[in-house]
Amino acid sequence: MVMSFPRQHARTQRFTLGAPRAFTVAPDGSRIVFLRSRGGTDRTNLLWVRELSPDGPGERAAADPAALLGGADEELSPEERARRERSREGSAGVVGYATDTAVETAAFALSGRLFTADLRAAVSREIPTPTPVVDPRPSPDGRRVAYTVHGALRVVDVDGGADRALAEPEDTPGGGRVTWGLAEFVAAEEMDRSRGFWWSPDGTRLLAARVDDTPVRRWWIADPAHPGSEPAEVAYPAAGTPNAEVTLHLIDLDAGADGADGADGAGAGRTEVVWDRDRYPYLARVHWSAAGPPLLLVQSRDQRSQLHLTVDTATGRTAPLHADEDPAWLELFHGVPAWTPDGRLVRIADEGGARVLMVGDRPLTSAALHVEAVLDIGAEDVLFSASAGPEAPEDAPVGEIAVYRAWFRGSGDQGGWERVSPEDVPHVASAVRGGDTVVLSTAVPDRPGARVEALRLPESGKGAPKSRAVIESHAETPVLTARPRLSRVGGRRIPTAVLLPTGYRDGDGVLPVLMDPYGGPHGRRVVAAHNPHLTSQWFADQGFAVVVADGRGTPGHSPAWEKAVAGDLAGVTLDDQVEALHALAETHPLDLGRVGIRGWSYGGYLAALAVLRRPDVFHAAVAGAPVTDWRLYDTHYTERYLGLPQERPEVYAANSLVTDEGLSAPADRHRPLMIVHGLADDNVVAAHTLRLSSALLAAGRPHEVLPLSGVTHMTPQEQVAENLLLLQVAFLKRALGVA
Repeated sequence: MVMSFPRQHARTQRFTLGAPRAFTVAPDGSRIVFLRSRGGTDRTNLLWVRELSPDGPGERAAADPAALLGGADEELSPEERARRERSREGSAGVVGYATDTAVETAAFALSGRLFTADLRAAVSREIPTPTPVVDPRPSPDGRRVAYTVHGALRVVDVDGGADRALAEPEDTPGGGRVTWGLAEFVAAEEMDRSRGFWWSPDGTRLLAARVDDTPVRRWWIADPAHPGSEPAEVAYPAAGTPNAEVTLHLIDLDAGADGADGADGAGAGRTEVVWDRDRYPYLARVHWSAAGPPLLLVQSRDQRSQLHLTVDTATGRTAPLHADEDPAWLELFHGVPAWTPDGRLVRIADEGGARVLMVGDRPLTSAALHVEAVLDIGAEDVLFSASAGPEAPEDAPVGEIAVYRAWFRGSGDQGGWERVSPEDVPHVASAVRGGDTVVLSTAVPDRPGARVEALRLPESGKGAPKSRAVIESHAETPVLTARPRLSRVGGRRIPTAVLLPTGYRDGDGVLPVLMDPYGGPHGRRVVAAHNPHLTSQWFADQGFAVVVADGRGTPGHSPAWEKAVAGDLAGVTLDDQVEALHALAETHPLDLGRVGIRGWSYGGYLAALAVLRRPDVFHAAVAGAPVTDWRLYDTHYTERYLGLPQERPEVYAANSLVTDEGLSAPADRHRPLMIVHGLADDNVVAAHTLRLSSALLAAGRPHEVLPLSGVTHMTPQEQVAENLLLLQVAFLKRALGVA
């Protein structure tokens, strides 16, 4: 019996189980470390080592959770559960690891216990420590491991000796708590900074974040299905309310942790790093390498100003290196800021209407590319990912993200950049590098999953890479094939994907339409890859023409495209969905009299917005975990786009669903709306849905609410994920009259 797509999609965690990921390459290019489970429905990741030398042992498991835990079930601490929720991690076993500089030692936590792996011998051992361990990281020289336990920052020798606390947590008089070495909520959820401590290059010191959550207002999340359980207390920094106070400290391991804080650091175990935290309260990035002093990126609360700072490790004082200003906001990027080996600042900047790669004061790319992330910095070049920029040819592939390298010195200094990922087919690629070895992961529209291979780059200058090895994937093959038709449509040339039922032929007639967007910041859906379109294809096979549109506000096009939503999330993103729909109807079999829309998170907000504000266009909606009142969402995300609610209440009202004029629409304009929300969601809390439901009820608007007990924002439970798809399609068919 063939397994249904909803069940397969749920059991494989969207076909991610069994796929290799989280690669690290040894600096000499001889060894690759990665995570992968043994099968496409196996949630438990092992830590693997792949030797690339011809006479090496090949691929070996360096850490097998089943063996290390003696067959016992994995136990997760509240801190680890929160960390996984922030990173949207739904698998099990070894879900993260860190290595020393030589990639000879790895450290990881398993069931709250600390383990290290000898990556040359491919063997692991437990180091007895206090538990539960979170985020262990070896020192660059591999002699020690730093880790956190219940908010304390500790360090232990790799042989298990000299385990000690460097900084202890404390309860504050205001009812809060001080923790060390952990990222605060908005850093992990919105800044893509999951770390809270960083090793010095010589392994003798640490930079550690001290987080005091006393100022943050408390929310309580209850589980109505278990009224005997106490509500969970959450320090949630909603828009316009205080954030946690974050400071950074230098800790000298050899001086001990009991020295008093001192501005000069003389004889002290800890020295506070000093910058203008009143003006720049957000600690967004920390970089510490042998190429220069510690490098910080700090942002103002409105995110329109930021400073790159260097740190004097003797005194803790900082000095400005580079400043940025933007009238809308300043984006944060993966891999920067950082140093080149010869001490130049690497950053990504919005210059002249384009997003470019900068080394020092020199741009290495032009408006032909839209730089997305820095992947590695070598002795002469920078490895980075980019999509088509505002001055790319009009026929540039839709939804492509390719890997490039650009030179800043040496033999390639004359020649800009070159492409590393393939040029013969549109794709989505990512890479990591060590020495002359690049591990390149490439997904294409007409093949499931991604191909991962180790490439050997020319030592200097330009040239085609040579393949060294393929890293096998154990991911399942989907029971259906996605067939997205990618194009740019309308006056704004909005990137879109259209998916028709399998076997549909010209002349079969028009189809009811299902818009399937995310449609907002940091959520790109129209990509030149197969698996991201599988769910849309399944909905298409239920009798719909499915449309995915990446309007303004979505990433991957130009700074102006992304920042067009400043102050107006609702109007801009909804207008572009309508424009894409009407433009596609001119060339595709779309029945504009039956248009539904579905989405999750920002997509859920957009779906509810659509039937409330444009019932003339949209006739039914499924809104999953929607933000309905932006005053209930977090500071760093919301204030970036809408400002402070105290200063701009009219902007918050205009972008809210609970004050929307659509609530009072005439009865003949009421459209069917199903709202789905996990009651354990601590990101978009269930209050969003409850407030919208109350407002709809008060306005006499019929709607359905589906509460999910014990479910968080990422819905990892297999049965929930499967049945959610089935319930959504049943509702949409009923609402739109689809046979």
